[in-house]
Amino acid sequence: MSSGRAPRRRSTLLAATVVAGVLVLSACSGGTKAGGGGNTNFVTGSGGISTVAKGDRTDAPKLDGATLNGEALDVTDYKGKVVVLNFWGSWCGPCRAEAKHFQKVSEETAAQGVQFVGINTRDPQRTNAVNFEQDFGVTYPSIYDPTGKLLLRFPKGTLNPQAIPSTVVVDRDGKLAARTLAALDAEKLRKMIDPLIAEK
Repeated sequence: MSSGRAPRRRSTLLAATVVAGVLVLSACSGGTKAGGGGNTNFVTGSGGISTVAKGDRTDAPKLDGATLNGEALDVTDYKGKVVVLNFWGSWCGPCRAEAKHFQKVSEETAAQGVQFVGINTRDPQRTNAVNFEQDFGVTYPSIYDPTGKLLLRFPKGTLNPQAIPSTVVVDRDGKLAARTLAALDAEKLRKMIDPLIAEK
C-alpha cells in the first residue's frame, strides 16, 4: 500500500463521518426553525411554540394509515376534538425523553376532548416502534409511517413538522393551530394545548 492512500482514506472516512453526523442531527433535532416564507400567519413564542389565531388557521391535511397494531386510523374521525399529533421515531433520543410526558398529559386531558395520535416515522422495523410504546407505556394510537410520507402532506408555509420530534395540534374544527419542533415536557405541552381546550 502506498503512503498516499492512508491519508486519502482517513480524509474520506472523516468526510463520511461529518455527513452522517449532519444527517442524524437534521433527522432528530430539537431545533426551532420556522416554516415557510412570506406571510405564514403564525407566531413563534419564546418557548419555540408557533401558534395561529383562530380566524387565520388552515385545514389540517388528511392523515391516515394503519396503526402499529394494524388497525385503520383517519385523524379526521376525531373532528370535534383537539388532536395532538406527535411525530416520533424509536431511534430518537428526544422522543424517548418526551414519551412519558405525552402519555401523562393524554390521560389528564382525555375527558376534556383531547385525542393524542402518534405518527411513527423512519422506523424500518415496526417491532422497534411497538417496543418503544411498550417501554414507555404509550396507550394512544400511532400511525406507522416508515417512509415519512405523512410529513409531506403538510403544505409548505403552514405549521408543518420539520424535525423529529415535532408536535402539531389540530383544533376542534380540524385546523392547524399550534406546532413545536422541540421535545416537550408535560408543562410545555399543557401550555400548547390548554388554550385550545378552552376555545369554544
